[in-house]
Amino acid sequence: MDSASLSRRSILQAIAATMATAAMPVRWSAIAEAVDDMPVRGQGGGFTLQFLSAAEAADIEAVASQIIPTDDTPGAREAGVVYFIDRSLASFFARLAGDYRAQLAAFQAAFRQAHPAAGPFASLPSERQIEYLKRVDQTPFFKTTRLLTILGMLSLPAYGGNRNGAGWKLLGLSDSHAHAAPFGHYDRDYPGFVIDPVALK
Repeated sequence: MDSASLSRRSILQAIAATMATAAMPVRWSAIAEAVDDMPVRGQGGGFTLQFLSAAEAADIEAVASQIIPTDDTPGAREAGVVYFIDRSLASFFARLAGDYRAQLAAFQAAFRQAHPAAGPFASLPSERQIEYLKRVDQTPFFKTTRLLTILGMLSLPAYGGNRNGAGWKLLGLSDSHAHAAPFGHYDRDYPGFVIDPVALK
């Protein structure tokens, strides 16, 4: 968790550059197929939990919010990363769901044993959350949550996270068809395609 020498933007850029080579125990085609599923939304347009309980989601969101905290830009909480984690465990990462839930239960049990009078992890002040996470940042639960948090921050919003493109904005990315000229031959006959005269200057 010691990343003080790097800006959060630099860290996210490095992650984005290496994600293609990350070893994941899942078929990428399964992830691609999941985008065809309609998102499950509740009142107000927000995603609803499919796999996690409210208490589980609260602790996971608290951990994710320390991994990518809120400062002058939105963090994991504002980006809705917990809904990406929930949705992924209910669909394309379903085969990891049992192990992850067991890891979460072990994390919660260890926390209760260490802080019997503190209530759930999510109820702790930020400083105490960080203090505890420094003690468990090499556990399978934390490592998996960190990876899922990063994926949720940078994935398509249709997967549940990256609300309003918050993660893409941290990287300076925009969700647009084409960014600048020159364009390839494949764009020439695209229906409705118009070359932006500003982009040509």
